[in-house]
Order: sequence, then C-alpha cells, then structure tokens
Amino acid sequence: MIVTTRLVLLTTFLILLTGCERPEKAARELRTLKIAAAADLRFALPVVKEAFEKSHAGTTLELTFGASGTLLAQIENGAPFDIFLSADEKYAQKLTDAGKTLSDQPFPYARGHLVIWVSNSSKLDLAGAGLKVLEDPSIQHVSIANPQHAPYGRAAIAALKYFQLEETLKDKLVFGENVAQAAQFAQSGTAQVGLIAKSLAMSEEMMKAGWFVDVPLEAYPPLIQAGVIIKSKGDYETAGSFEAYLTSDQARAELAKYGFAPPEEP
Repeated sequence: MIVTTRLVLLTTFLILLTGCERPEKAARELRTLKIAAAADLRFALPVVKEAFEKSHAGTTLELTFGASGTLLAQIENGAPFDIFLSADEKYAQKLTDAGKTLSDQPFPYARGHLVIWVSNSSKLDLAGAGLKVLEDPSIQHVSIANPQHAPYGRAAIAALKYFQLEETLKDKLVFGENVAQAAQFAQSGTAQVGLIAKSLAMSEEMMKAGWFVDVPLEAYPPLIQAGVIIKSKGDYETAGSFEAYLTSDQARAELAKYGFAPPEEP
C-alpha cells in the first residue's frame, strides 16, 4: 500500500515537473529576428519573410523599413537589430569596419534598379524620351529619395547629372525621407514623376496606378545590396539561417518578381 502511494506521488510529481518544463521549453524554441531593411524591400521582403517562417517553425521576423543611411545611424546608436539589409553595400561595410558585425564582409543579396514612374493619367512619353522627358515644361515636381541617406536618392542625382538635367530640375525635386516615400509622392500626385526603385514600381498597387521604364544602368553607380548580422544578444544561429536563405536560389526567385537581379548580374 505504501509502495503504491509512493508510486502515485512520484508519477504526479513527474507530470507536474514535465508540465512546468513545457512552457519554458516552448519559450526557448521561439525565436525572433529583428531586421532593419532598406525601403526598396517594402513589398518584396514580406514575401521572403513568409516563406522563411514557414520553413523555420517557431521563428518570427520583425521588419523595420527605412532609408539605409537612417537605419545605419540607428544601429550605430544602439538600436536593437539583429540583421541589417542595406540598399548600398557601403553602409553595411561601415558596420563591419566598426567591428559591429559577426563577419568581416557583408553578404550581397541583390542588385537594385532605378526607374522613372508616372501615373496612368500622365501624357508624358516615357518610352520614347526616357529620362529626357523630365525637360517637359508641364512637370512641376519630380520625387526622389533624399540623397543624404538614401542610396536611390544618390542614384537619381547621378542619373540626372548623366543626362545633364540636374540644373534644369534642381527647383522641381521633391525629397522623400526614403525611396518608399518618394514613390508615395509620385503615386499620390504630389509629384508628376518619380525616380524610384524598380522593386516598388513592380508592386501591385504601383502597377495598377501607373507604369515605368528603366533608367539606363550606365547612368548611375550599381546598387549592390548587402546585409550583415549585427553583434547583439540575438540568436546568431537563426540569423545565419536567414542569411543562407536570403542568398538562396529560392529567395532570389522571389526577389526577381520585384525586379531585383542577383548581385553579380546587371
């Protein structure tokens, strides 16, 4: 009888112990990566996020979008991000040079492209005139990202210089805080034309609202996009898994749907 009672008590104790451990074990298995991402990934990265989370049960990606230079400054000032995905590899390299990343080299994940976008109501001849269409006197405002901290803004300025349009348009430029805001200015009609990321122009809402043509690649420096894993208190193993996934053929195929090319291609 005593033996039976002791067995019951032991069994009950083990059940209670196991029950206490399960929530703790589940909590340990839940993983969250905080990702600071360039604004041109606004539509493409959520697709990659969904696929990654499905293949990595228990992992959640928290995405914050902004101009690459702005995100860099936040990270330099201690913002708690685990991964930085820049639209310009130079920004990622700055963190590496400062010793704030796990690797001594950023990982390239895509090449971005600059386009000129107008609404469906526009009568501008993009196909025929290309960027020279910006000389049209009917244009009052052209939206670009702020070149002080946004790679696409610097690319837009470079393209205007290439086509000798900088002086003509200097008083017509409207600056978005990042390239996504520049796209919003063009879509809303605040600007008649936007020099924006192809990845944004190829989003469903922008495709419905207007159309675009590519700015010639020779008109601006290559937009090689690169990421880094930041030294933090985060889960480096999961961060490494995300890096491997983002540079995989599967992720590149998803990014290609938004106009991104592999970093080694034009």
